[in-house]
Amino acid sequence: MKKLAVLFVAIFSLTLAQAQNPKTLLNEVSAKVKSYDNILIDFKYNLNNAKENVNQDTRGDVTLQGDKYVLNMLGITRMFNGSTIYTIVPEDEEVTISAYDPMEDKEITPSKMLTFYEKGYTYKMDITQNVKGRKIQFVRLIPIDSRAEIKDILLGIDVQTKHIYKLIQTDNRGTKYTITVNSFKTNQPLSKTLFTFDEAKYKRDGYYINKLD
Repeated sequence: MKKLAVLFVAIFSLTLAQAQNPKTLLNEVSAKVKSYDNILIDFKYNLNNAKENVNQDTRGDVTLQGDKYVLNMLGITRMFNGSTIYTIVPEDEEVTISAYDPMEDKEITPSKMLTFYEKGYTYKMDITQNVKGRKIQFVRLIPIDSRAEIKDILLGIDVQTKHIYKLIQTDNRGTKYTITVNSFKTNQPLSKTLFTFDEAKYKRDGYYINKLD
């Protein structure tokens, strides 16, 4: 009986340790994300800097499929087809086309938004919040590179679904960038041409096409 009790304690301790291991939790999130054919996210974006008295809110949406994405935000559409980035600005009737260089890509782009944490960070568990009955576990990520402009990132994860609910990035100047997910849809029917840029169409509509070298 005593051995059985010791066994239960050992199993409970192991389970607790796994539940509190941030790397294990992040691996589960990564595996869940990669299991989907595509992901559609509607989100709220907030930029806040108390010292500069700046607090801006906006909404946006992004469609992800592998490395490809279409992001709509601030009246601008940004599309990435896996090799080329198209930035479409209807207000200026302009499209900027640029080749993607992974060596220069240090930001958390839409294609990396759900998996960026896999490299370059140390992790530790942070606070847990109850959001409308959902348990949100936050993990604090700290860049390994001491020269990084990012001070830290708080990643809020829905413990039940293993989906990212919130991302709070703080830079060394004290500016906070917060993304809160309003809806998270997966495996939706997408147009075959969603990630295809129709240059002829935009030229017919009078857009200026700016191709960067």
